[in-house]
Amino acid sequence: MDQITAILDRLLALHPKEIDLSLGRMERLLSALGNPERKLPPVIHVAGTNGKGSVTATMRAILEAAGRRCHVYTSPHLVSFNERIRLGEDGSFVSDPKLFDALYRCEEANQGQEITFFEITTAAAILLFSENPADVLLLEVGLGGRLDATNVIDAPLATVITPVSMDHEKFLGEDLAAIAGEKAGIIKRGRPVVVAPQVDEAMRVIERQAARMKAPIFRFGEEFSSGEDQGRMAFQDEEGLYDLPLPSLIGRHQFINAGIAIATLKAAGLWPGEEAAAAGLRAINWPGRLQPLTHGPLVELCPEGAEVWLDGGHNPGAGVSIAAFMGEQEERISRPLYMISGMLTTKDPIGFYRPFEGLARKVLTVPISNTATAREPSELAEFARSAGLDSVACDTVADAIACIVEAARGDGEPPRILICGSLYLAGEVLAANGMPPR
Repeated sequence: MDQITAILDRLLALHPKEIDLSLGRMERLLSALGNPERKLPPVIHVAGTNGKGSVTATMRAILEAAGRRCHVYTSPHLVSFNERIRLGEDGSFVSDPKLFDALYRCEEANQGQEITFFEITTAAAILLFSENPADVLLLEVGLGGRLDATNVIDAPLATVITPVSMDHEKFLGEDLAAIAGEKAGIIKRGRPVVVAPQVDEAMRVIERQAARMKAPIFRFGEEFSSGEDQGRMAFQDEEGLYDLPLPSLIGRHQFINAGIAIATLKAAGLWPGEEAAAAGLRAINWPGRLQPLTHGPLVELCPEGAEVWLDGGHNPGAGVSIAAFMGEQEERISRPLYMISGMLTTKDPIGFYRPFEGLARKVLTVPISNTATAREPSELAEFARSAGLDSVACDTVADAIACIVEAARGDGEPPRILICGSLYLAGEVLAANGMPPR
């Protein structure tokens, strides 16, 4: 066992609950560390249910195209814990020695007191961000917002709330208004907030909180908009219309995410101009989101000519976006769609699968090995059937591919394969296919 794995295992044991939202433990530890949260570069704070990572990756790509150095904090990781912390000095993931040093210092400062894994590792990230140079910190919320461990920033340049949908109801609330209230907890007094398209009940909550905090609000479809126009991306706000290239991330929802990223950089006073934005949109890198897999050991197991897609989306809102994209692919070139899926017990499988009814030929459910909260494949297959889909449980992703190979013999054309339902599963697949994130 290496040093990083050993210390992460020790930190996992400091609190009996995987999730326990509170700011008290975080504030105590940051105080013991000398309050590194007060020594950070300017911060953009990002909350929401879907699209946080894509919006953050797009902002990073545009800023880096303009020569800005970006610290980035995201979660969870796909293959290596280091992926959660990207340092602006050279734009790469934190090195093992730097990560171990920060984790060890946090462990020492915590003195064995109860603290969740996410809280103490977020403290380590904040320590790293305070001690390494960068022009901006793109800080993604872990869960919720109001009581999330990242919500220790008093005066961000801007806050962002991406689309809110049902997720983590046990911790955030049983309806969209309650969940939106938790997300809106990152809005700070007088600081601009950029808001993605929302259902009415969520938008009303966000607007009320923005008014309460006297925070200027920029809403998609009101103060700004973006979308596809004749093979290009158009962004429009009160300052004018920008003609931009299509974002490199795939799916119609990425036009919205790119628009949110641009609106946020403008609200934060970091807009670098159209030329840098165009270069950034072409260079966005965010693995595991409608990512085509074209080569590698797992792909080689698939039927000849198969299309293989990977997406870590795992809630009903993500299901709608992914199914819409698969529907567009079906209209473009008709192929039988097979889904290979694993999910966690904290997610809503029926809500995720329902948009695929009438679109997917079969769902092959698989286990996820690197988390204790994965659903059993047989249980997940029952949920898929409840959503109106034919489903069978498999022992591994390779077994699921073998089932598709057998089924595809009678299809007459190569299949379209979608591996989906969990970022943990996406990470396993990328590792097994020899494609670690960079």
